[in-house]
Amino acid sequence: MLVWSRSGRLLAGGIAVALFALFFLLPLAVILMSSLSQQWNGILPSGFTLSHFVRALQGASRDALYASLAVGFAASLFALLCGVWAALALRQYSRGWQQRLSLLFYLPNAVPSVSVGLGILVAFSQGPLQMNGTFWIVPAAHFVLISAFTFSNVTAGLARLSADIENVAASLGASPWYRLRHITLPLLSPWMVSALALSLSLSMGELGATVMIYPPGWTTLPVAIFSLTDRGSIADGAALTMVLVAVTLVLMIKLERVARRLAPQSSR
Repeated sequence: MLVWSRSGRLLAGGIAVALFALFFLLPLAVILMSSLSQQWNGILPSGFTLSHFVRALQGASRDALYASLAVGFAASLFALLCGVWAALALRQYSRGWQQRLSLLFYLPNAVPSVSVGLGILVAFSQGPLQMNGTFWIVPAAHFVLISAFTFSNVTAGLARLSADIENVAASLGASPWYRLRHITLPLLSPWMVSALALSLSLSMGELGATVMIYPPGWTTLPVAIFSLTDRGSIADGAALTMVLVAVTLVLMIKLERVARRLAPQSSR
């Protein structure tokens, strides 16, 4: 603790609670009230209605939810596969080379998402890998944006695993494939599930690159929310925002529970 006195800790705690309420709870509460209101012309909304949520769960809004889930899972699972593969492959190099090669996976974080979207749009608009106007261009952009976070989580988990377990298995005659399948991956599974949860939540909320490349019929939730608010349908956009928050939160809670259940098994 940086604050040792009791009064100082109370003051620091009060400031933290106030900042959390001001910058997180208050905006979320405003969005919730807007999604449930019939009109909002004064300081507080007037009237109560669920019609905005009804529209958020049907028609184009429902299709946007399905599109976000499809894109999120496709990009996150591919990012997880590549992140695990890369993290395992880098173990054969020295620590210095591991640090240098790891920078390649963090480069997308240094590029704005709009630039990533523009680059993918231009790169895959023609030629043998033409994806412009198809579903696959959106997961491709999301993969670029979330792969660094997946790789980072898997690498951190792999660094906490003791190499002695694999060495003992190798000394007993276990093949590399057997060690990978029955030892390394089960021990790494909690971090893999946590990486999947993080990348999925990032993909579900991505807007910058998606708004530049999404094809007709594959509007994701963030793009749909942006379109609604841009047209002045604030309440409908707020309701769809609450749906996005609820779905993302439920998915993260479920995946984190799976990760916690796997953690005791992997430590045996």
